[in-house]
Amino acid sequence: MRRTASLLFALTLGLAGAAPAAHAQATDPAAQQIRAFDDALLGVMKQAARLGPRGRSEALQPVLEKTFDLPAMTRFAVGSGWSSLPADQQADLVRAFSRMTAATYAHNFDGYSGETFSIGKVDTRGLDKLVHTKLAGGGDSTDLAYRMRQAGGVWKVIDVYYNGAVSSLLGQRSEYASTLASGGAPALVRKLNSRADELLRSR
Repeated sequence: MRRTASLLFALTLGLAGAAPAAHAQATDPAAQQIRAFDDALLGVMKQAARLGPRGRSEALQPVLEKTFDLPAMTRFAVGSGWSSLPADQQADLVRAFSRMTAATYAHNFDGYSGETFSIGKVDTRGLDKLVHTKLAGGGDSTDLAYRMRQAGGVWKVIDVYYNGAVSSLLGQRSEYASTLASGGAPALVRKLNSRADELLRSR
């Protein structure tokens, strides 16, 4: 299983193993969202070979839409030019970004070798929460932090950090900027869909 997904970038944040963390895991609504996501992801990983890449993507799409604020993530990745785009181009970008996100997870989480997820402490950062999670098994472990914010009364992921200090969305914004500058929203939609197609063909 690959763990260097384009969604899973940088933040070295320690995980707490003491009683307060366990309590947060059991009662915090943001942590409960991540627990449900982790369980669904493990379920798909265990059926990876049978589902294939497209089946995994289709299974994960509704889970990602429930857990991640994909429209907000798309807006941030596009940057300041978002508000000037026509509504139909904004909708196209959200669909393409969502499809690419599901394809990325389907490509990277392509098998199961006894992996487990554990949730540590939950930090409050202004309006947001950081839910610290560890993925263990398959020969190594990975520390993740999910940045979450309420959307319609539900806690949803707005960014993911992986073993370091750089936001995944900041990396995507930098990557997308040149495409937007040269070809606008239609070019970025094509790029995101092409990337999704490539990921779904490779496994």
